[in-house]
Amino acid sequence: MLQLIELTKEYGSTRAVENLSLKVGEGEIFGFLGPNGAGKSTTIHCLLDFVRPTSGRTEVMGMDCRRQGRQIRRRIGYLSGDVALYEDMTGDEVLDYCGRLSGGVDPAFQRRLTERFEIDPAVKLKGCSKGMRQKIGLIQAFMHDPELLILDEPTSGLDPRMQQAFTDLILEEKKRGKTIFMSSHILSEVEKTCDRVGLIRRGRLVLVKEVGELKKSRRKVVEAIFSGEVPIEELTAVAVDDLEQPESSRVRFHYQGDLQALLAVLSRYPLENLHVRDASLEEVFADYYEGREGL
Repeated sequence: MLQLIELTKEYGSTRAVENLSLKVGEGEIFGFLGPNGAGKSTTIHCLLDFVRPTSGRTEVMGMDCRRQGRQIRRRIGYLSGDVALYEDMTGDEVLDYCGRLSGGVDPAFQRRLTERFEIDPAVKLKGCSKGMRQKIGLIQAFMHDPELLILDEPTSGLDPRMQQAFTDLILEEKKRGKTIFMSSHILSEVEKTCDRVGLIRRGRLVLVKEVGELKKSRRKVVEAIFSGEVPIEELTAVAVDDLEQPESSRVRFHYQGDLQALLAVLSRYPLENLHVRDASLEEVFADYYEGREGL
């Protein structure tokens, strides 16, 4: 459904994206992740033919984005990372304008979207909150029932209830066979919705994994409180990482390996309390952002 082939984009001496290759299958929700300035929006702009690659190419639905950009844009839904709307229009007027540009929409489906995101489409957009503008942007992306949705930070500015409304919507659209390619900083959202994720760092794709596989491989976060001696040397010997000792009796660290080996060390000392949990996706990706995990 979507393919990047050795995509490179340079702005003068700055290389925003470097030799990026990626395929996204039909019916897949793919999370495109990375810190600010990593190259996410540049990649999306190349897919939409808003900017031209320095080398390599992009394809959507088997069409070349450079040569067939107009046909592609008619068949996708797009939400910009920085939604800009005509301030002197009402929400209704903006949606009507976007609907005519896309070739027409189902009024009943559009109405269900406005009800779901709880907007008053008769209000002029001038002076509206970022959250209200974001909801209008989401509706225009979905309302013409596109085969592919490309969403750049789709829940930016939304409150938690509207974030959940968005999550419910894209899971419903996935069941209908839609393909969704989205960048996001909200990793709990990614964990709930995405089949696979790709991590871009400094313009290079450093990771592509299924979300389930990523969950299985993540480290444990351990906090232990002792009533006596703290076995720092022994813990170091069983390959714990990022060991901190915020108090004389308390240690925190990451651990990946045989949990029984760790418990064997801890049980030899006066252990008062022990808390073990899986690292969150935020913590997993922080390792990659900071260049750990052997990258």
